[in-house]
Amino acid sequence: MDHFLYRDGVLHVEDTPVAEIAAEVGTPFYLYSTATLVRHFRLFDDALSGMPHLVCYAMKAASNQAILKTLAAEGAGMDVVSGGEYARAKAAGVPGERIVFSGVGKTEEEIAQALTGGIRQFNVESEPEMQVLSRVAHQMGVEAPITIRVNPDVDAKTHAKIATGKSENKFGIPISRARQVYAMAAALPGLKVIGIDVHIGSQLTDLAPFELAYQKVAELTETLRADGHEIMRLDLGGGLGIPYARSNEAPPMPTDYGALIQRTVGHLGCEIEIEPGRLIAGNAGILVSRVIYVKEGEDRQFLILDGAMNDLIRPAMYDAYHDIVPVVEPAPGVEQVAYDIVGPVCESGDTFAKGRTMAPLKAGDLVAFRSAGAYGAVMASEYNSRPLVPEVLAKGDHYAVIRPRPTFDDMINRDTIPPWL
Repeated sequence: MDHFLYRDGVLHVEDTPVAEIAAEVGTPFYLYSTATLVRHFRLFDDALSGMPHLVCYAMKAASNQAILKTLAAEGAGMDVVSGGEYARAKAAGVPGERIVFSGVGKTEEEIAQALTGGIRQFNVESEPEMQVLSRVAHQMGVEAPITIRVNPDVDAKTHAKIATGKSENKFGIPISRARQVYAMAAALPGLKVIGIDVHIGSQLTDLAPFELAYQKVAELTETLRADGHEIMRLDLGGGLGIPYARSNEAPPMPTDYGALIQRTVGHLGCEIEIEPGRLIAGNAGILVSRVIYVKEGEDRQFLILDGAMNDLIRPAMYDAYHDIVPVVEPAPGVEQVAYDIVGPVCESGDTFAKGRTMAPLKAGDLVAFRSAGAYGAVMASEYNSRPLVPEVLAKGDHYAVIRPRPTFDDMINRDTIPPWL
């Protein structure tokens, strides 16, 4: 469920017409709904009620300060994967004890940054990282709380570029070597083993891979406890999918996911952490764009928008589907037209959809890309010297620009000319 609905024939975000925002901000722009962000976070929080838990928002999905502050006010923790994300989380007022540091390539500088500012735990991905973490923590005279990310070799049955739990993926250590690596961690100075971490991929629409992975984690917990390790926390990752397409496929609800967690690991008495990102932010945001031209091709019509692949890279990178709807609701029964929907960037890959049927559109009409709140603005670039897309947050009948569109001068003045030119 989201809060982008037609009202009196016009798409609204909560109680505000989208066209009103477009008139002030200009297009393209990202638009988020506060009510949807809050609702989705609470679904996960409620799903784990009855168990000690923390829902850590995977902020790589959308990391604007306004979004982070909205979720932090609800009690969310943050899952970060870089020093920059850690700094963003702290700037949003999230205390260190609610920040989890993931990622396969943590640098010494990032480790020291988190140890200085406070950290709930590091999710360690490899033996070399563990040794560096031990050295840095020992030199600083502190103890670093860690979980070790195990790779359970479970096929998440998702897109190859967002699968993370198979043996060929770069993430984690093979679960078959877990006992050896945990023994190594226990012997290193500056480290305190507190739990296990697992994350098998993103955009999962079936609970079966989660169940298989969590069963393996439960078995490993018992084994490691028998070896003398104190396993008090299980970080079960994120990855629950959202419905991008118009289809009968309905991804599992957070309530079902919570029941699965209770069923597979609830008996262990561990504190549970989960790291949803896409499901919290995905349907809480849209990308609003305007039609520049309708072009007649040899055998098709092209809908050329002012939004492009640099603004929303997912279709070009993942062949991802986004529902694209007109901001003015079509009349009932209007005859549909097939369009190739493209942007103005000089790349054939700047194509959002081929043969997409929708009501006829003309130059100047507004369209909205649904389910664009996750991995949209955060992956945008200035390719073709196109300014970064502004972001807008709505709440009820109010809205605010939470990241302005840079001017051409802003972009150019970031460059530095060497003295010989």
